[in-house]
Amino acid sequence: MDRRSLLAIGAGAVAGPLIAATSHAAGPHCRLLRPGDPGYAAEVAPFDLAQIPAPGLVVAAETATDVRYAVRLASRRGAPIAVLATGHQPSVPIGPDAILVSTRALRGVTVDARRRVARVEAGVRWQEVVDRAAAYGLAPLSGSSGTVGVVGYTLGGGLSPTLGRRFGYAADHVRAIDVVTADGCLTTVTPDADPGLFFGLRGGKSNFGLVTAIEFALFPVTGFYGGALYYDGAHARTVLHAYRKWIRTVPDAMSSSVALQNLPDAGNVPAPLRGRPTVAVRIAWTGSPAEGVALVRPLRAIAPPVLDAVSDQPYTAFGAIHADPVTPVPAVERTALLGELTADTVDALLATAGPGTGSPIAVTEIRHLGGALACPPRHPNAVAQRDAAFTLFMVGMAGPDQAAAVRSAEAAVIDRLRPWCTGGLFPNFLSIADTDPDVVRRAYPPEVYRRLRLLKRRVDPGNLFRLNHNIPPA
Repeated sequence: MDRRSLLAIGAGAVAGPLIAATSHAAGPHCRLLRPGDPGYAAEVAPFDLAQIPAPGLVVAAETATDVRYAVRLASRRGAPIAVLATGHQPSVPIGPDAILVSTRALRGVTVDARRRVARVEAGVRWQEVVDRAAAYGLAPLSGSSGTVGVVGYTLGGGLSPTLGRRFGYAADHVRAIDVVTADGCLTTVTPDADPGLFFGLRGGKSNFGLVTAIEFALFPVTGFYGGALYYDGAHARTVLHAYRKWIRTVPDAMSSSVALQNLPDAGNVPAPLRGRPTVAVRIAWTGSPAEGVALVRPLRAIAPPVLDAVSDQPYTAFGAIHADPVTPVPAVERTALLGELTADTVDALLATAGPGTGSPIAVTEIRHLGGALACPPRHPNAVAQRDAAFTLFMVGMAGPDQAAAVRSAEAAVIDRLRPWCTGGLFPNFLSIADTDPDVVRRAYPPEVYRRLRLLKRRVDPGNLFRLNHNIPPA
């Protein structure tokens, strides 16, 4: 099929299934791939293997122009369109009626050390940005894993476990966003250029267009005192109760979480943690190392750690704090936000997910919020739920045979902790189970959700961008 025929199909001149609009040469840059084509499987492969996209057409974009082409093609064909950079957060199934834009090849990173700003394209992962910024003594508000895509993480809010409590959400520090909207136009939005769209993109994820690049602030941070302290599961009650008291004493420069772990007896797991219940206290202190040692001393006195991995580290080692998987896995996730962490909260958590319960959940984490995360940003955005004190995050590494058991166990934890749940959700932690519009609505206060629906009506009235945790047009 030649270029002229392809454009005719894109313009709706030829009827037929979406899959017919396929070519290996859509122009000077991108490839168009259909199921069975060489390269198709690699472009649709996500990090989270719980849900594999199966679109009728993949646009393997290499430039923003390619993304514009894909959006215009989808609009003319009336096909829903989705985007995939790393595939860490799947939502609804992507089937043969859909067009998927792969942004893996958009890998540009520019650091302006004088302005303390980075410009990052849509396929870039956090480790690349962290490494590049570190050369100038700077750091971004990165997530827990270097394999996570920068753009998707930031559009969902961006909760940094290293710098979040000190500086706020990543979305709070975005300077500009290049986005292709449903009309196929590429525009740069800022606090002054379309502030309404700038508001919605930061927290509304991929509901309002396909982002090709973002510009955001960097911070003069070169390292941290942190890592994780791991304790035997027999000390879980003591550790969790000590942790909830300890967090009341720490300053905003201390980010932390505590996690119940049931890790497999596998070679990629540190020997002291394999095949046994453990408890991890994750630490990231960005003040002086001497202060960090003093702040962590009470935690080291709780019980003898089976593994002490807390030390003074360069910021480039940020991924070691959570030690998330670095190769694709099937994950079943569930989340909630907590208003407080009381003695009763801890006891309820241990009763449903603690050692001895037989829980199939691999990691049940309570992450401390507050600090700058509770403060409104200079330029308002859609990142809400700033009154929450903690996130509850659960994940089980489960294939199809184990997924139902993990979901049931996670639901039981949520039900048991309901008295302490705020009722809200955090967009970056929404899962496959959270795609019902009534569930997505809980990620935003009513007035913010209304504003996002009105924005959707303005920029995407046909809900072209609906293969996500969808916000429908008003």
